[in-house]
Amino acid sequence: MSKIQLRSRLPLLPDGAEVVSPDLAVVRDGTMFVLLNAAGAIYQCKQDDEVGVRLGTALAVELGLAPVAVLARACRLHRATLHRDHAKLEAGGVEALQPRKRGPKGPHKLTATVLRDAQRVLNGGASLRAVAKGAGVSEFAIRHAIRKGLLARASATVQAAPVAAPATTEDDALVRPRERAEQDQACESGVAVKRTDERALARSGMLAEAAPVFEAVEAVPGAGVLLALPALLEEGLLEVGTKVYAGLRNGFFGLRSVLLTFAFMALLRIKTPEQLTEHAPGELGLLLGLDRAPEVKTLRRKLREMGERGLARTFMRQLTERWARAAPRELALLYVDGHVRPYHGRTHVLPKHHVQQRGRPLPGTKDFHVNDRRADPLFFVTAEATEGLLAMLDSTLLPEVRRLVGPDRRVTITFDREGWSPRRFAKWKDEGFDILTYRKGQQSKWQERFFSTVEGTVGGEKVEYRLAERTVTLSNGLRVREIRRLTDDGHQTAVITTNEKLPRLAVAHRMFSRWRQENFFRYMRHEFALDHLCTHEVEPADPKREVAHPERTLLKKKLANARSSLARLDDKSVNMQPGGFARVGRRRLSEDEMDETLLRREEEIDRLKLRIAALPQRVTLDRVLDPSEIVQLERERKVLVDAIKLIAYRAESALARVMEPLLARHEEETRKFLKTVFQATADIIPDPAARRLTVRFHGLASPRTTRALGELCALVNDRAPLYPGTSLRLHFEAPVLQE
Repeated sequence: MSKIQLRSRLPLLPDGAEVVSPDLAVVRDGTMFVLLNAAGAIYQCKQDDEVGVRLGTALAVELGLAPVAVLARACRLHRATLHRDHAKLEAGGVEALQPRKRGPKGPHKLTATVLRDAQRVLNGGASLRAVAKGAGVSEFAIRHAIRKGLLARASATVQAAPVAAPATTEDDALVRPRERAEQDQACESGVAVKRTDERALARSGMLAEAAPVFEAVEAVPGAGVLLALPALLEEGLLEVGTKVYAGLRNGFFGLRSVLLTFAFMALLRIKTPEQLTEHAPGELGLLLGLDRAPEVKTLRRKLREMGERGLARTFMRQLTERWARAAPRELALLYVDGHVRPYHGRTHVLPKHHVQQRGRPLPGTKDFHVNDRRADPLFFVTAEATEGLLAMLDSTLLPEVRRLVGPDRRVTITFDREGWSPRRFAKWKDEGFDILTYRKGQQSKWQERFFSTVEGTVGGEKVEYRLAERTVTLSNGLRVREIRRLTDDGHQTAVITTNEKLPRLAVAHRMFSRWRQENFFRYMRHEFALDHLCTHEVEPADPKREVAHPERTLLKKKLANARSSLARLDDKSVNMQPGGFARVGRRRLSEDEMDETLLRREEEIDRLKLRIAALPQRVTLDRVLDPSEIVQLERERKVLVDAIKLIAYRAESALARVMEPLLARHEEETRKFLKTVFQATADIIPDPAARRLTVRFHGLASPRTTRALGELCALVNDRAPLYPGTSLRLHFEAPVLQE
């Protein structure tokens, strides 16, 4: 309410009065503190009288004259102080507001004597724990003294690569988590909504996108995900995204913040937009350089805006082209397989696909993924309906691969038995594609004397197999290489290929490494929620698509049941019980009645055959379904979200390949380590003068992982990446360890 509106009720309102509510105004003229209502001044005291001011505000809260947050801002107090003073006034009266007698000023633990003794022990090279034990204080107190400059390390070394000192000049200015939480909750416009001026411009359409602005903050959960930002940028997240979408409608959250939000969510294992409600929005906003992360409805609105443009497939295609140019050698061999995304709703009728995890067909959609030689994702295509691997290879996947690698390069395609077709193998060989797959069908065993132990290194990995090789001719006359592996239990696994140059050890290893693509699907389902449907909306499907005639299918089932029933009756008629009777269900039939029953069943079978023969085998959808029922799940937004998840996976894979030799165990441990790093707590310290944004990590669970974190920080610092939308270069600091 404006002052003019208040004057109509308070004609005696003096100049300089600050309106707090329709029932209260405050005067702070440098000398007096006065509270006024419609009757005039109701309370006054000297402005420098701390107890008097707190008593007046507590009384105003008690009388309900103004909201606590507004009154606190007018009186230059924190709203928690007003609540505390009001509680004290109710509990103990005015005496409870009197300040406690303060103790002696100065430290009571880290005294001059304690600091002198501690520094002497530090100079001797002792650990912080030993220094704290000798001084009779906690290790935290010693670390605090070092951070405040009261103590200095004499000879501290970092187990990881050396890093520069923090880029801040006032380490004490870091905003602590509790302070941030109180500030976020005190915002009038919503939790952590602080940049109100820019939001007002955004509402009027005058702001294209809020720029990232960082403040010095302490202990930000999940700040470790910033370590993956350089890898995300190298994979083309923002470059390709900006090239394809250019930008979004003017608003506080723009294309950059939306893409980064989805990528950070994937790496932090926030699997759906709805799970954002389980995280403090202000803390996630610190990773974006904003006051808060977008709300669920905001993120979904932006996703819908991007989906309405119909550019998701263009986005995926340009990402694929970028990845192919960056690693052309990895395209020499590609893995292809399908992945079913089940639909558990009941609103729409969708084609059914066999789901291996469930062991039965379920409605849903099927994506066919193409992964490179390292099993990193390259691109994926969604089947229109129930097309199998063989049809998709011939119609879509291989033409797209040819477009990526050029007209002359030969590529080996690896897939499972679902793609078995000797006729297609010959066709693809002529088109420049070699195949590598398991042999289908029953084969006689080869004698063990033909197998020999073959060992070597393939792709940097030592392998050893018992192998045998022959040239065999398939049913269409195509001659292929067949390599068999003999296991310790005597089992023989047959692999065929049309690649004449690949050594048999490499053939076996590449084929048996196909499990890496299966692991990719499993990892993406569990860690990145690949099967999650970002929308349950549908779009029209092709009404002219042919399907099996549903009535014919139903009649064929009835025919099969009738034939089975007739066979059982025949058995009973042959084996009549003594007395010439047969029991059918609860009835006892004589021989004549049994013959009559058999005749009726045979006539029923003949009628079913005639009805089936009169129906076409396949029919278009528009002839059996209402046009409103011919739908498919919307693909645009799903393709966009999945593309961002593939970017996040490739970024994580790039870091894993760098860290795996340092951890010296296996890929699974490396990915667990990276997951821990992404969720790690760190301080974020901007230094505009030095154009640096320092991310200072806290310790991890063990010295080994902390040292590995130091190595990773050093590797990323060598790239010195810019934070998008700023002139600040990211710089990461690992915790300091004692030798």
